[in-house]
Amino acid sequence: MATPRILVVDDNLMNLDLMRFVIGEKDFEVESAGQASEALEKIPAFQPDLILMDMHMPGMNGLELTQLIKANPATRHIVVIAFTASAMQGDEERMMAAGCDGYLSKPIDVDTFSASVLAFLPAR
Repeated sequence: MATPRILVVDDNLMNLDLMRFVIGEKDFEVESAGQASEALEKIPAFQPDLILMDMHMPGMNGLELTQLIKANPATRHIVVIAFTASAMQGDEERMMAAGCDGYLSKPIDVDTFSASVLAFLPAR
């Protein structure tokens, strides 16, 4: 079984470091991007299986980036998980309508987060 590749896209450096630590401990190959433009540069070379996508970033937000990823035949297969503190009524539905394949809320439970991420990965 190949090591799952996860791209974490978040403009908060502390969140990026935490995600790299938590999911990196569980035999994932993890790359990070601090903004949408950086993610777009990294996706072709890194070829992630899953993207943990922050929804609130300056410039292009996570919804817009998800729509670009899902509109491109070369990247639409990538599992995109909305990873956000947004928990208002209708937020999850809006994220799913934009093309997200799932939703994980911040803050995370460090003990169960890796299993939650793993559950979204396609069977290999």
